[in-house]
Amino acid sequence: MADDTTDTKSSNQMWGGRFASGPDAIMEEINASIGFDKKLFAQDIRGSIAHATMLAHQGIISADDKDKIVHGLNTILSEIESGNFEFSRQLEDIHMNVEARLATLIGPAAGRLHTARSRNDQVALDFRLWVKEELEKTERMLTGLIAAFLDRAEEHAESVMPGFTHLQTAQPVTFGHHCMAYVEMFGRDRARVRHAIEHLDESPIGAAALAGTGYPIDRHMTAKALGFREPTRNSIDTVSDRDFAIEFLSIAAIAGMHLSRLAEEIVIWSTPQFGFVRLSDAFSTGSSIMPQKKNPDAAELVRAKTGRINGSLVALLTIMKGLPLAYSKDMQEDKEQVFDAAESLELAIAAMTGMVRDMTVNTARMKAAAGSGYSTATDLADWLVREAGLPFRDAHHVTGRAVALAESKGCDLAELPLSDLQAIHADITDKVYDVLTVEASVASRKSFGGTAPSEVRRQIAFWRACN
Repeated sequence: MADDTTDTKSSNQMWGGRFASGPDAIMEEINASIGFDKKLFAQDIRGSIAHATMLAHQGIISADDKDKIVHGLNTILSEIESGNFEFSRQLEDIHMNVEARLATLIGPAAGRLHTARSRNDQVALDFRLWVKEELEKTERMLTGLIAAFLDRAEEHAESVMPGFTHLQTAQPVTFGHHCMAYVEMFGRDRARVRHAIEHLDESPIGAAALAGTGYPIDRHMTAKALGFREPTRNSIDTVSDRDFAIEFLSIAAIAGMHLSRLAEEIVIWSTPQFGFVRLSDAFSTGSSIMPQKKNPDAAELVRAKTGRINGSLVALLTIMKGLPLAYSKDMQEDKEQVFDAAESLELAIAAMTGMVRDMTVNTARMKAAAGSGYSTATDLADWLVREAGLPFRDAHHVTGRAVALAESKGCDLAELPLSDLQAIHADITDKVYDVLTVEASVASRKSFGGTAPSEVRRQIAFWRACN
């Protein structure tokens, strides 16, 4: 016989053991965002103070109510900062948690704060303020990383090292020039940060749910009070826009890629096989079983952080790709991605800045490696063009024969006797040896942006002037 009696235990098991009261518990779990959006408390309170001040200025609420609201919000700010504020999951998000506490503190006046706004434009404001502040922090950190590279570049403007293509020795360069390559990379990252700040420098508050408001608000006043250039110009786009968050993640992904390339080079350079740099104990670890090991863990973890940042970018792009205008609850999933990427990027920049300043550069090992692999072969070809008048393709062929001969004899190009070189081409003179050293090679590369020490110092001066 069928039993119509509900089995509470079985019902709960249908929903999973984590949810003690069935669908209601699941809805609370999936709907609540206070676990992560409480990070926006300062921005939320700042925005509310600006909004209340504007409402009073426009005569929409009384000056007395405004004063109570502002005092109550500052009290809440102090409570949160001191750790004495109790967040409630039942109140869903940071906005409702603050508003509920404000009602407890000041009574009915708290209910006037939400006049002429919605949680849609409120969260857009809070998040935009947070991202703007994070971008400004990122700009400062990138400036510090660039400064670290400028110091190392100046220190090693004349330190010769091998330049690589395909991770094969190509031509001699200076370590200073190599450092300046990263200055250019992180300089572009910083430029992207500055552009992103300019793009998002518009205030969302006052767009309300999606259509604006019938109250006589002054959006330019709140924009100015919150440090924005101007208010946004379309209320539908305002509440549905997360481009600023995606742009932040895009910038973080590109910067993370640059950091990862640098991390990979540090990992390679610090191996015994290369021995170009040595990390201190502050940025490396030992092995639990092999006492001789010194592992570049900080660089490896920077390299790994890039994967997390890339994942956050793809996640938010995927969240936003199918959403109709204007606001959808899907957009609640935007913040955790940005928060995690921001934390990863901050840590990676800080770690890399420390490693660049801290690492010991083995200039003798670099110089020895710079002369390997016949790295001055191009200099020989160029000499043949300049001094012997050969077309470059012919000079390339002659140089190839010289390299083959040196390889067969187990010596460098500079160690080949003049008679051997003249046997390959009669117009070669003893002056050719002036260009076959790595020092002469780098000194000759004086083209704008080249590796010559004089040009490296010129670029350092340029960057110091604009850093």
